Amino acid sequence: MEVVVNGRATSVLRAASPRELIEQAKSQGVVMVDLKFVDVPGQWQHFHVPIDELSEKSFTEGFGFDGSSIRGFQSINESDMLIVPDPSTAFIDPFYEHPTLSLICEVKDPDTGRPYERDPRYIARKAEQYLRSAGIAEASYWGPEAEFFILDSARFDQNQHSGYYFIDSFEGFWNSGRDGGAPNPGHRPRYKEGYFPVPPVDTVSDIRAEIALTLQKIGVDVETHHHEVATAGQAEVDLRYATLTAMADRVMLLKYVAKNVARRYGKTVTFMPKPLHGDNGSGMHVHQSLWIEGRNLFYDAAGYAQISELARYYIGGLLFHGRALAAFCSPSTNSYKRLVPGFEAPVNLVYSKRNRSAAVRIPMYFQNPAAKRIEYRPPDPSANPYLAFAAMLMAGLDGIQNRIDPGDPLDRDIYTLSPAELLSIRSLPGSLDEALDALRDDCQFLFKGGVFTKDFVDLWIDYKRQRESLAVNTRPHPWEFVLYFDV
Repeated sequence: MEVVVNGRATSVLRAASPRELIEQAKSQGVVMVDLKFVDVPGQWQHFHVPIDELSEKSFTEGFGFDGSSIRGFQSINESDMLIVPDPSTAFIDPFYEHPTLSLICEVKDPDTGRPYERDPRYIARKAEQYLRSAGIAEASYWGPEAEFFILDSARFDQNQHSGYYFIDSFEGFWNSGRDGGAPNPGHRPRYKEGYFPVPPVDTVSDIRAEIALTLQKIGVDVETHHHEVATAGQAEVDLRYATLTAMADRVMLLKYVAKNVARRYGKTVTFMPKPLHGDNGSGMHVHQSLWIEGRNLFYDAAGYAQISELARYYIGGLLFHGRALAAFCSPSTNSYKRLVPGFEAPVNLVYSKRNRSAAVRIPMYFQNPAAKRIEYRPPDPSANPYLAFAAMLMAGLDGIQNRIDPGDPLDRDIYTLSPAELLSIRSLPGSLDEALDALRDDCQFLFKGGVFTKDFVDLWIDYKRQRESLAVNTRPHPWEFVLYFDV
């Protein structure tokens, strides 16, 4: 089910029209169509239709589904919804036995025919439209570095009288003394020493390679993959830059591909920010820049770290709104197990050209003006990428529009600062509840151009607080038994 484009095998279908796309799919032997769309928290949902059900009208009239069964969507008395495929996202899905055309869709209201305001992909597209209408730039480019764990097993449960999780990885350093009746090779990355080891210490290189090659076959360019700092198969895959909505699509594809490739190897993948205690968590550092007429607006040879005044104001917006951004960029209770002061986590709302504990870093690897960008480090891969990217863009644009000065860069080692100096540095929230409070108090910048709506922000705060934060806070934690059982 592959064709060759520019000398590379690919499963991507490129067509000038929906009719041509359907013809190409049928010529490739496609028998089913997989229609994917994203729910509010950020997981893909899908259903299939036979290829004969896909017509040119499908790309305008869409397919019906029950919106009341999707997290964050409609109430049961207004459940009828439509999904409309985007033909530019077409590829032959590599994980189905029967040849299947994959299409990413957006959601519409069947009563009005308008895009659905709670559809995260529509919010991302509105952010790009607002960027152009504001007259600041023509496009924004995004390059995330997504980290995740490749594990051998994961068991977890919690009920009225028990709660537990057990995760395991053959590569985990805790297995150095394992005696299961088979030889123990002993080559494993020690805690916090998993960055860049070669095999046999790095046991998941082939899995990462297959993830990268599969992504390339379906049209997602990969810049690099490598082992990350933590033991137990922590991985990073960096995607080559793309525009905002396109990159959010690609992050969803990365998660989809990584989980399914791992399953082929009898393993599993988690994008949880902090599945391991005592070792590094998984982040998703996001590189970003603004462009107009083929020119990078973030570059200035004479500026600090070669960034322009406009880029400084963009950074100012990210830092000023950083606490509110955390509700979208670090949107899980587990996120704040990673974002802990005193470790390497980027909890400090400052910027620097090298300091990796700063929220904003300006990479200095390349001198090419086209490569100049800023890197926002607090996000993690539990984020819904459509919402996180849109929110970051809106914060940066607000910084430009209001000329928000980020202050002086902090190039000193933050861990050597005195307590008094540390008090002067704003930091990220310490919990999901704090982040939601910050979003409630600082959300007006998101409403510009109708990108986010008050209904959506209220929905997000209520959903996260009731279904996630409250659910975690009202359950006993295993460590509480260590602390308090004998009080």
